[in-house]
Amino acid sequence: MNSEHSLLNVAVVGASGYGGGELLRLLLAHPRVKLSCAVSQTYAEQPLYHAWPGLAHVTKMTFSRELGDASYDVVFLAQENGKAMKDAAALLSRGCKVIDLSADFRFKNSDVYAQWYSKHSSPELAAEAVYGLPELFREDIRGARLVGNPGCYPTASILALAPLLKTSTIDTSSIIIDAKSGVSGAGRAKFGLDYHYPEVESSVSAYKIAGTHRHTPEIENVLSSQCGAQITLSFTPHLMPMSRGILATCYGKLTRSLDTRELLDLYTEEYADDPFVVVCSDRLPATKHVLGTNACHIGLSVDTRTSRVTIVSVIDNLTKGAAGQAIQNMNLMTGLDETEGLLGGGLWP
Repeated sequence: MNSEHSLLNVAVVGASGYGGGELLRLLLAHPRVKLSCAVSQTYAEQPLYHAWPGLAHVTKMTFSRELGDASYDVVFLAQENGKAMKDAAALLSRGCKVIDLSADFRFKNSDVYAQWYSKHSSPELAAEAVYGLPELFREDIRGARLVGNPGCYPTASILALAPLLKTSTIDTSSIIIDAKSGVSGAGRAKFGLDYHYPEVESSVSAYKIAGTHRHTPEIENVLSSQCGAQITLSFTPHLMPMSRGILATCYGKLTRSLDTRELLDLYTEEYADDPFVVVCSDRLPATKHVLGTNACHIGLSVDTRTSRVTIVSVIDNLTKGAAGQAIQNMNLMTGLDETEGLLGGGLWP
């Protein structure tokens, strides 16, 4: 362990939601971090383990009601949409680096954000923010002071499709994404009937179909940046009876004759320098393979009858899809090794 004066001084706002809870778990184990403040209105002045019992043996730290005026190297904002855009400017003016886990800083064009969410109160910061997907924007993230952490569905989907679009290997008008998520993807505060155990158990349901899910424009924007053309795709999310995990099955029509082996080689080369992407040449990935990790596993196969490729991409929605990726971004923004604090193995079974 490094001496305390060399540690990053870090705070988490919104620390009692699922994304905040996963951040606490990972940050408390990070060898280069001092977690100084965890803000929760619901659990203010109570020990962290009241919200997250699994931390009882790790820390006796209590939740704070407010962030206060203390100085922090990095502040994670893990609140609902609409909060970070109001808080980020003051934090940046204090010299903090800010990583937002909501959608507030995922779109440089605040008009697009307004179309899918609400009017943006800090459009100038939205234009400055860097989209926090390291595999595509690593060098931009290194120099950023404000990062918009990607959504979980977009992370799995973009990593699945980006190599094909960068190389003009699929028809941009043919893309279909069929994705499944565990219930934790909805957040801890969702109490609607659809999320009750008797409704979810032994059932699979589609929702926000026909281009109505808010992650659709996020996926389209980033993939468009990879091929220099406007992408319009079909995205259908599904709710699965499991706690955590994302599986995105993506389809596209090939623009030239390639077999499965050739495409696997393309992906292996594309992600050769990305420590958290695993290209699966001998199996198709499953959500259990990445449980509790910051990894994305990708497998694929070509259907020569239809000239279509099917790509399967899996992540843990709370780790690579949220908190783990946020810490990966923190590492890059502060000059640490990108993998610091994130190399633990998965949970199995």
